Amino acid sequence: MNRSFLKRYLPEIAGAAAGAIGGFIYWKYVGCLSGTCAIKSNWYLMVPWGAVLGFLAGSVIGDLIRKKGKKKEQQEE
Repeated sequence: MNRSFLKRYLPEIAGAAAGAIGGFIYWKYVGCLSGTCAIKSNWYLMVPWGAVLGFLAGSVIGDLIRKKGKKKEQQEE
């Protein structure tokens, strides 16, 4: 993998990792005990779901960071 790829998509990667961990923790302590909840009752469904939500949140944060960087570059010119 290229360093520029990791640097560019760091917020998305970090968000997905945090979301996966958050999904597991949510399943462990809050999840559905009866087994009737389709997503919350299984850790192997909750972890990817949390990763997707974390990726989306990281994407929003990454876009804000990139827009802020572009504004700063335009002001310096």
